[in-house]
This record gives sequence, C-alpha cells and structure tokens, in this order.
Amino acid sequence: MAKFNVVTYEGAVGAVRDDRSELFLLAVANMVGEATFYEAAGERDSRFVELVHRVAVADPYWTEGFLRWLRTGANMRSAALVGAAEATRALLAAKLPGGRRIVASVLQRADEPGEMLAYWTGRYGRAIPKPVKRGVADAVGRLYTEFALLKYDTAGKGFRFADVIDLVHPEPSAPWQGELFAYALDRRHGRDTVVPSALGMVVRNGRLRAAVAGEPGRLLDAEALKAAGMTWEDALSLAGSNLDKAALWSALIPTMGYMSLLRNLRNFDQAGVSDEVAAAVAARLADPEQVARSKQFPFRFLAAYRAAPSLRWGHALDEALSASLANVPELPGRTLVLVDRSGSMFGRVSQRSELTNADAAAIFGAAVAVRNHGRADLVQFGNGSDRIDVRRGESLLRVVDRFGNLGGTETLAAVRRHYDGHDRVLIVTDEQVWAHQGDPGSALPAGVPLYTWNLVGYRAGHGPSGPHRYTFGGLSDAAFRMVGLLERGADGAWPWLAE
Repeated sequence: MAKFNVVTYEGAVGAVRDDRSELFLLAVANMVGEATFYEAAGERDSRFVELVHRVAVADPYWTEGFLRWLRTGANMRSAALVGAAEATRALLAAKLPGGRRIVASVLQRADEPGEMLAYWTGRYGRAIPKPVKRGVADAVGRLYTEFALLKYDTAGKGFRFADVIDLVHPEPSAPWQGELFAYALDRRHGRDTVVPSALGMVVRNGRLRAAVAGEPGRLLDAEALKAAGMTWEDALSLAGSNLDKAALWSALIPTMGYMSLLRNLRNFDQAGVSDEVAAAVAARLADPEQVARSKQFPFRFLAAYRAAPSLRWGHALDEALSASLANVPELPGRTLVLVDRSGSMFGRVSQRSELTNADAAAIFGAAVAVRNHGRADLVQFGNGSDRIDVRRGESLLRVVDRFGNLGGTETLAAVRRHYDGHDRVLIVTDEQVWAHQGDPGSALPAGVPLYTWNLVGYRAGHGPSGPHRYTFGGLSDAAFRMVGLLERGADGAWPWLAE
C-alpha cells in the first residue's frame, strides 16, 4: 500500500510505495549505470541495491521468484545480475539460505557467469562466497558449449571462460564438456595444445580460419559457416574487403540469430542483398514464434523501423511489433488510455538506443487502442491533452507517428477532461506530475479500475496503490496480462505468480 508522504520531482504531493513494489518498478525500468531525467545513475543504482538488500532478507521466496522472472520474463540482464549478487550478499549477512539458487537462475547466457564474477570482485574483492561460486558453477554446466566458447570467450572479456573455471571449479555435465574446460584453460594460460577431437565444432572453426587466408570464398558456404560455429562478426572480420558484401551477408543470414537480423537491416540494404534474401529475412522477423523466442522489447522494432533506409522491412517490422505485444488484452467495455508526452518522458530508454520513454509509452498506448478498436479512447497529454485517432486494422507504427511533445505533466487534468464513464483507465507515464496536480484517481469513481504503467521507476508515484488502483512498470509487455487477471479476481498480483 502506498501513502502520500513524499513529493514528486516537480513538487506535487506523491505516494511512496512499499519496498517490494518500489523494487519491482525500479528494476523493470533500470538500465544499470544509466541516468534518467530526474535521477543520476549513481543515486538510482544505490537505491536499487538498498531495496534488494531489504527485500531479500524480509522475503527471500518473493525475491527469488522476482529475480528469476526479471531475467527470463522481463529480459532485464544487468538489473537481474546485480540484483542476484546483492540479494545473495544480504542473505549471507542475515545467515539465510537461497543465494545459490538465485545466482544460478539469473545466469542465462554463456558470458553471464563471467559478468557475475566481474561484478562481485569489482565491488567486494576476490573473496567469493560459496553461494556465489556454486550458483555460477551450476550455470556453467548448463551454458558452456563449443559454440559459446567460440562466441563469448574472447580477449575483450574481463573474465574468460578459464578464469571462471579456475574460480568456481564446475563439474562437467558430460565428457565432452570436460574436454572443453581443459581446452579453455590451456589456451587461456598459453599452453600449446591440440584441439581435442571431441570438440568437432572448434576443430572445424580453426580449419576454416586457416583456409580463408588463401581462399576467402570459403566464407560463402553457409553450411560450412554453421558447422564451424562461425559468428557473423567473425566472418565479416575475416573477409575484410576481399568478398562482395551482398554475397557474404547472403551466406551469413541463414545462421544469424533474430536479434542480429534486426540490428543489421541497414547493413543488408547498404550491401544490396537481393529481394529474395530480404524476403526470407522479413519472413523470419514477422514470424510470431520467433518474435516470442527472441524476447525483444517492443521498442526495438520501432528503432529498427526508423534506422532501416528502405521500405521493404516496414510490413515485417509492424507484424513483429504486433506479435511482441501479444499479451496486450482485449478488454470488455470501454477503456481510456492516457499516454504521457511531457518533457521528462523524452529521455532515452537506454544509452544504446535513440528511442525515448515517450516512444515506449506511445507503443504501449497505441497497442491497447488498436487491440480494442472501437472500445478504447487514446489520448496524449502534457500541459494539455488531445485524442489520437486510430483506424481499424491500422499499423501500430503509423499510430505512433501521430504523437507529439506536449511539455509539462498535468495528469489529473487529462483524466478529468477525457473520462466519460469508461470501465477502466490506463495511464502510461513516469508519474512525475506538476505541483498543482493531485492524485489522478481522485477524478474517477472509486470502483473504476485505474492502471498506471510506469516506464521509469522513480520513487514517488502520482497516486496510491490499493483497491482498484494498480501500478505496473517497465519496458516489456509482461504485465499487460495482469489487467485481465485482476479484473477476473485472479490471485497473485505479480507476473511470475500468475504464470
């Protein structure tokens, strides 16, 4: 339950949440080490660590489920890794178990065991406690493969595979993995060694690299590239200027992952890949199953759309964006959707992206309006507010293009102006209302549900949580399904408890 005992950054009376709710909202919006419009990076990261420490000790079971979901459901890598390390530290200090399971559950990619150890040693020194070591070792047994070695065990990593193996002493899950561990150690420590025959992919990779020096055309064999575990980055580097880029991309595309395709559309166009190859890429991008497996944030598709120079990707990206928002519900009755377009929303969602929180808010708001066409009223607000028209079957990308920049944050005024007997109200915002604004829920009948979708995770919110007043957060669509669950009276207000 939140209480009105703080102020927002703009001086309005604000609501502070309980620790679990504040941690949830901060974590799903927190790109570790990055500042936001109102909050410096160090201040934001310190608040996150302090919350993790308190919540881990107060509720270890909730913390374990939350951090696992944060990595696997919300797809937040850095926040989940930092959260797991800090939760384990707090549990150790309180002499409570559970750290090993938490650490193992958040490590989902082969470079992450090294990242976990780099974080711990950088913050707390080389004395690594047993729960961290054992959790990392458990993950190593799942994640270290031949392809992972070729892709992630590079000189640019602070912790190489061998460094992790030396520190945590994992048990091989199979004989071939024992050979992999030994080979990783030998090459890290400069010992001359022949690649074991059990590591067929590594053997083939070395042979292909040696052959390319005299015969660069070997890189145009898509099957050979796949068998050798050759990444697209390595193939481009090996080819240099010796191969036609369109031909090289055409050979690489069949084995590229979804995210790699999405990020290289501009490169495909600049290289001049054929329409046939482009059509195959577009089909993969638009495939709902591949979209779901990729776990891409919806705003990634808007970023790709804006970055790609040609129009041949537009329909596929629109289909992919729609598929990425599959959890957006069809809601009974009438829904009012309010999208915050104030100045503070125009901070970037990440230092690695040109898109803003305002873009993300527009995507979510437009998705609800498109999914509930004829039953949802879409409104953008700031100093003022106005309706955004949505036509039946319209592209989400086209709808997003209609939003503008409206200055300040007058949420209560927007609710008062546009609420007209709707069955529910959904607000997508950073909650930093201006000083003369009050709780937006005060403009609604007590029994009308108000769902606030907070994209930034500041401490003070614009209103309290409680009966018919709910706050979600983050950049993924994972909690959209909670609207229907809550209205049907389902138990469990946290996404991982409703799965």
